[in-house]
Amino acid sequence: PLVPHQDPTLLFTNAGMVPFKNVFTGVEKRDYARAASSQKCVRAGGKHNDLENVGYTARHHTFFEMLGNFSFGDYFKEKAIFYAWELITKEYGLSKDRLMVTVYHEHQEAKDLWRKISGLSEDRIISIATSDNFWSMGDTGPCGPCSEIFYDHGDHIFGGPPGTPDEDGDRFVEIWNLVFMQYESLASGERINLPKPSIDTGMGLERISAVLQGVHNNYDTDLFRALVHACEEVLSCKAVEENQASFRVIADHLRSCSFLIADGVTPSNEGRGYVLRRIMRRAMRHAHKLGARDPMMWRLVPALTDQMGAAYSELVRSQSLIQETFRLEEERFQKTLGRGLKLLDEEVSKMTGANLSGEVAFRLYDTYGFPLDLTQDILRSKDLSVDEQGFNHCMEEQKAKARAAWSGSGDKGEESLWFSQHEQNGATEFLGYTTLEAEAVIQSLIVDGKEVDQVQSGNKGSEQEVYILVNQTPFYGESGGQAGDRGVLTSESGRLLIKDTVKKAGALIAHCGVLEEGN
Repeated sequence: PLVPHQDPTLLFTNAGMVPFKNVFTGVEKRDYARAASSQKCVRAGGKHNDLENVGYTARHHTFFEMLGNFSFGDYFKEKAIFYAWELITKEYGLSKDRLMVTVYHEHQEAKDLWRKISGLSEDRIISIATSDNFWSMGDTGPCGPCSEIFYDHGDHIFGGPPGTPDEDGDRFVEIWNLVFMQYESLASGERINLPKPSIDTGMGLERISAVLQGVHNNYDTDLFRALVHACEEVLSCKAVEENQASFRVIADHLRSCSFLIADGVTPSNEGRGYVLRRIMRRAMRHAHKLGARDPMMWRLVPALTDQMGAAYSELVRSQSLIQETFRLEEERFQKTLGRGLKLLDEEVSKMTGANLSGEVAFRLYDTYGFPLDLTQDILRSKDLSVDEQGFNHCMEEQKAKARAAWSGSGDKGEESLWFSQHEQNGATEFLGYTTLEAEAVIQSLIVDGKEVDQVQSGNKGSEQEVYILVNQTPFYGESGGQAGDRGVLTSESGRLLIKDTVKKAGALIAHCGVLEEGN
């Protein structure tokens, strides 16, 4: 799924190796040493975030399918390179003259292997000194040097080889990344060797489809043409050069939003739900730009189901939910979108510099529901930007006012504590619609109204009550007359019996229980 229930360090599944993370680190053992997969991925928040590029390049998406082959302590560098070269040059039939590869600058072994296996000349095996060729899933977890395979779409397209000033153009496109998984990054910053060196590869289905279908733009493949055509039908206008970016944004965002909703994410103002809302509202703004004045994204869902429902049955099962979620969000945003755009136009007409004031951007966010990146996307076409520092200042001022208002209600000490926890940790992600168990990161321990570093069994007796906050949970917090869930929370060092789960500060889910053993 796109929501990684068993990996609390990630917002969304962002790579094919995510389901295998515990296998790479040796925590989990499976009855196979090799695997191949096609994995749904979203990159619209956190370390990997392609949102701002979608629609403006030939190759970026918020949702994509990653093809991969994996070795868990079985084959390593030489065979991984051999298999990759065999597949793309013999099975796929790509011309060697169109291919080049990159290696991490300290990784001479990979360079020698590429020369031996592919026969590529020295100038087509490029050493890169940046993190582009040292892959990691996030701040912590498996990582290692990598080797990327690039396809040259031809000199009629702007762009330079990797490592050159024009590398961000669309001529040379990375189609496959081979990661030589040797290390694990720890929260302390230390990098340790993995118990078994392994292989993780990732090939974007959309990118290789473009190559094999003889087009250089992912949006010209059969994966997207049908969605763009459906959009043309609904909007009664054609995708032409001047509005192409908007059609592409809508087609891409339709996919990511639909799959997120199918996996249990709903629009909200925090966490995963807010990422979904940002993507939805970005698509809606582009639909408005193309002339839509009534909700229309929900009408495109059947076209997506026709395209992808056979491979992903969750789209078929959830089609009515996806449509209703789109429709309600569109109706809500339509009420303020036009007025917000009018305000933005008025403010832009008064500008003397290239930066929109943070105060205006914040008013658009607070009053009209414009996420900051939506305002930035609108201004991008005018070569303007936002004073982000000013926006953040306004946001902090609002939080301070809310904190003052909150502390003036109810039990002042207790309410202030939970509000501070909410401000410090953000909302708790509720996973209970799709799972009854999950892994999570403990954020805070509360005992007798105070935050503590640890709780041990035997402190003040075994019945000492403790509240635990985590970043995500399948436990429902008591609300609206429905009782909170009960269950068990376990870690390597202890076991907590959860006797009740309650909502705090509106968006926190606090687990109340007693420590049965350990700490």
